[in-house]
Amino acid sequence: MTNLGLYFAKKSINRSDVSRKTGISKTRLSELSNNRKTQLRVSELYLISLAIDEDPCELLIEVCKDLKLPKG
Repeated sequence: MTNLGLYFAKKSINRSDVSRKTGISKTRLSELSNNRKTQLRVSELYLISLAIDEDPCELLIEVCKDLKLPKG
């Protein structure tokens, strides 16, 4: 499960509602929630944040919390 999928589960967010509000297909939301190799587009993140009434920056932080700069 991806960080977005974990966020949806933690907040009990209904993907069907998000799909209906954003126009992002349920299949795409399922891929974004379950497949770590699926890349989330910034436009999708923004639409999702609007649909769930969440600050886009907060959702970005949650979704990207595992990203770190390489040491070098």
